[in-house]
Amino acid sequence: MTDLLWTAYPWIKAVHIMSVIAWMAGLFYLPRLYVYHVERGWDRSDTRALFETMEERLLRVIMNPAMTASWILGLVLALTPGLIDWSMIWPWLKAAGIVAMTWFHIWLARQRRYLISGQAVLSGRGYRMMNEVPTLLMVVIVLSVVVKF
Repeated sequence: MTDLLWTAYPWIKAVHIMSVIAWMAGLFYLPRLYVYHVERGWDRSDTRALFETMEERLLRVIMNPAMTASWILGLVLALTPGLIDWSMIWPWLKAAGIVAMTWFHIWLARQRRYLISGQAVLSGRGYRMMNEVPTLLMVVIVLSVVVKF
């Protein structure tokens, strides 16, 4: 099993990186859609319907599969023997960042339900501020993996 994991390692890592990029793109874009939805989407029903369609497809077609692939492939990489020194801080810090990113993803999905029902929780400014969360988490995760403190 270990030989198989090491043989497949470059492929697993490559697809993991691609899925993380897709997931992050969605995490950056969806809060921006919410800003426009809150600020401009209430004026006309066709505009509101367009935002709701874009948000739903981004979540269902891109973000959810990308998050799932990121998790599965990341766990496979984490379980590859000899790859990670679990006595160091960085893998635990990275894991905390990933859990926080997953929570943010779930929070965004909930926000979509509030927007559809006309009960937006935040203003456009609030969603703009939340748009910075994935950037902060990305910094923590990337620094953890690259610097390995």
